[in-house]
Amino acid sequence: MDTIASLFSFITTPVSWIIVQFHKLYGAIFGPDTGWAWGLSIVSLVVLIRICLIPLFVKQIKSMRNMQALQPKMKAIQERYKNDRQRQSEEMMKLYKETGTNPLSSCLPILAQSPFFFALYYVLSKIASGDVVGVINEPLLASARQAHIFGAPLAAKFTDSTEKVEALQASLTDVRVVTAIMIILMSASQFYTQRQLMQKNVDLTVKTPYMQQQKMLMYIFPVIFAVMGINFPVGVLVYWLTTNVWTMGQQMYVINQNPTPGSKAQDQYLTRLLKTATHRGEISSRRRRKVVQALVAKGSDRNDNERKFITGLAKAGFAAQADGSIAKSETVETETEGGTTRRQQPKRQSKSQRQSTSAQQPAGKEETEDESGSDDAESKPSLRKDSSQSAKSKQPRANSGRQQPKSGQRKGPQRPKHPSSKK
Repeated sequence: MDTIASLFSFITTPVSWIIVQFHKLYGAIFGPDTGWAWGLSIVSLVVLIRICLIPLFVKQIKSMRNMQALQPKMKAIQERYKNDRQRQSEEMMKLYKETGTNPLSSCLPILAQSPFFFALYYVLSKIASGDVVGVINEPLLASARQAHIFGAPLAAKFTDSTEKVEALQASLTDVRVVTAIMIILMSASQFYTQRQLMQKNVDLTVKTPYMQQQKMLMYIFPVIFAVMGINFPVGVLVYWLTTNVWTMGQQMYVINQNPTPGSKAQDQYLTRLLKTATHRGEISSRRRRKVVQALVAKGSDRNDNERKFITGLAKAGFAAQADGSIAKSETVETETEGGTTRRQQPKRQSKSQRQSTSAQQPAGKEETEDESGSDDAESKPSLRKDSSQSAKSKQPRANSGRQQPKSGQRKGPQRPKHPSSKK
């Protein structure tokens, strides 16, 4: 670990300078030699780095979602060219180029902050050995060596010997208890972040090897951090625990506000949006209007969660517009799967209800016709009567040549009885 950290020694000067500037600020509040001043300086370093990495995080989210969407096509290419590795690679690169997807984009945040991580490890190692590093001079070095977090020095490790810990004016028990708790919190935060991602922010309708890989990483990463954590100084554990908590909060924000299409988180988000929109009668937020606008533009390509949202709006008497707003609909319409709309069918009536309504309609019509006194209205009932009488007169002629069945007999031609049967 020390050898790897020494490779990033060129960046120790800016990292140590940032820590010293934050130490001046917090030292004026908590005291220059306190663990709070040095610990909060490391936390502020993490926050500053993660703020600078937000654009890369957004790119990582887009890349991960594109990779999830491309998994079925990638699997088809692998099955089609399973005996030709070169052609398989060419088709994969062609697919990435057509969709504008970069597989390495999901690793950019980790790769970008790795130099700062190793540089901080190198700085703390030098503090533990009593060597001046970067802009940390002799007075600052003495102050950092005296700083303790809950009784554990910033430069102490879980694997340090009793003599080394006593040289830093601390006890081995305090160091191991504090480092063990921080390692457990670091691994637990990593596991919870990955678990939230798998349970809520993954399209459950697509079953691909990518999901299996993510599920394996959910259990592997916490174990790796737990094993490596025993070799990290307390200051590095503070750094890594802070970045894990930041990642967890960032992931929760993405799950709640910008979920993956088809995921459980999207269903919960659209349910909240439907409840708010139908209660207020409008969508006031510009970001939410963009979401509705994207759903309207999808048309027949909507997933189950999006169709459920559009149908819920229609049942509440609203219709989603192309600009992302909603408008009151005069007739309740339901969204079909093809993207077109159709009116809701009336409730089906029973036979007795249909007969009662048909009996009431002629009576109502006769009253209106008498009040109007028009000749056309008087002629229409007579035409109906003449047509009904002619139909009745034709009916016996059609059935005159056929013998009417008796009660209990079946309709149609009767079979001749056997001679031995009684009449």
